[in-house]
Amino acid sequence: MENSVPIAYETDVILRELLEEARTEILSATNAEELDQLRTKFLGRNGRITRLARSVGELPVEQRRQSGQAINQAKAEVERLIEDLANKLEAAATTSSEHKIDVTLPGIRNQAGHLHPLTDTMEQMKEILIGLGFVYDDYPEVETEYFNFDSLNTPKWHPARDLHDTFYTSDGLVLRTHTSAYQTRAMRKYAPPPIKAITSGRCYRNDDIDASHLPVFHQLDGIAVDRNISFADLKWTLYELMRLMFGEETKLRFRPSYFPFTTPSAEVDVSCIICKGKGCSLCSNTGWLEVLGSGMIRPEVLRAGDLDPAVYQGYAFGIGVDRITMLRYQIDDIRRLITNEESFLRQF
Repeated sequence: MENSVPIAYETDVILRELLEEARTEILSATNAEELDQLRTKFLGRNGRITRLARSVGELPVEQRRQSGQAINQAKAEVERLIEDLANKLEAAATTSSEHKIDVTLPGIRNQAGHLHPLTDTMEQMKEILIGLGFVYDDYPEVETEYFNFDSLNTPKWHPARDLHDTFYTSDGLVLRTHTSAYQTRAMRKYAPPPIKAITSGRCYRNDDIDASHLPVFHQLDGIAVDRNISFADLKWTLYELMRLMFGEETKLRFRPSYFPFTTPSAEVDVSCIICKGKGCSLCSNTGWLEVLGSGMIRPEVLRAGDLDPAVYQGYAFGIGVDRITMLRYQIDDIRRLITNEESFLRQF
């Protein structure tokens, strides 16, 4: 066999023995290297089946066709056995590598999620005010002109109602320009007084985007209505809120201002949280930072809320949550609050 002798009539017997030997050795192979050696042994240039095929020419002419077909079938069978085992070994290697654990690699840490600094600031203010007796509720972001403007004593000619300041829907509704739009709804909902109600959420104004302005921003609004409510009650509430937000040493400054829905009205400044009132770049060396607007609710607004201004008085305040967040975390650009940059948000 090894010396390429003529096959003659013994071809079928030799092929059966060769196939049995090949099948036994191939199925015993345990890796790709052994399989390659067997491929060479049986199918290589000097392989046993290859040499057997060369010897067909030495047979009588009438036997060559039949013997050649038998050898080709044997060759195809060996190729199939090798290919099947190669596929099984590859699949086993892939499965093994997928489940193999390299204990020298560093561990994978799953980052825990946390509140966005805006949400965290808003929730903290809500918690403080609820602790002071206020009731929280959500109100529509898409409002009617009545609740957003008319009920808050904002006249038709007021520039805030123009398209360059306010977003309107195609059917005449308004994307609320301030959370103060809830005031009339809250008075009607919680009447009769005493009423202490707050809300918070997104507001919309047609502003250009820069380091301190966005067309979408966040506010928190509060009202308190009862008999004999005074400006002193408003000041106490805001002192408590800012003290618990920024620390015991926090001071407030009330400056006269104007809002259509309050009178008297006041802008409220908080002593700079960086320099503690001494003056720095954050507060433009004034020692103060503006944080909210406030005032006593006008009689017109109380009437819109179905309350008698001759019996009841109230105060209102509105706080820019974005501004408070920037102050708490010393963020110098409001746009960073909406870019969702993970490396930035992970700091808080």
